[in-house]
Amino acid sequence: QVQLVESGGGLVQAGGSLRLSCTTSGTILGFKTMGWYRQAPGKQRELVAEIISGGGTNYADSVKGRFTISRDNAGNTVPLQMTSLKPEDTAVYYCHLIDRRYTNYWGQGTQVTVSS
Repeated sequence: QVQLVESGGGLVQAGGSLRLSCTTSGTILGFKTMGWYRQAPGKQRELVAEIISGGGTNYADSVKGRFTISRDNAGNTVPLQMTSLKPEDTAVYYCHLIDRRYTNYWGQGTQVTVSS
């Protein structure tokens, strides 16, 4: 069974940086997309950044130029480097994977809080 576990969240001041990690376990038979979503209180869950099979990436307009998603050499994690953080980046961040059978997997989330 595939499991995703996030780490790296926390409290940071505006302008600071954090690095989120997503560790996968279980057998993943390839993926379609792998990346990060976030959900702020009272708001819908939204895409932050993702890697598409084949190497492409998608970013939310609000994080372009500040966040960078990558993939480790083993292909099992997708770190998210977040810089120039803003209070509006405060949310629970979720790791997400769609495998090649189009099954969706979610982590339990990690809280990121940016103070002004």
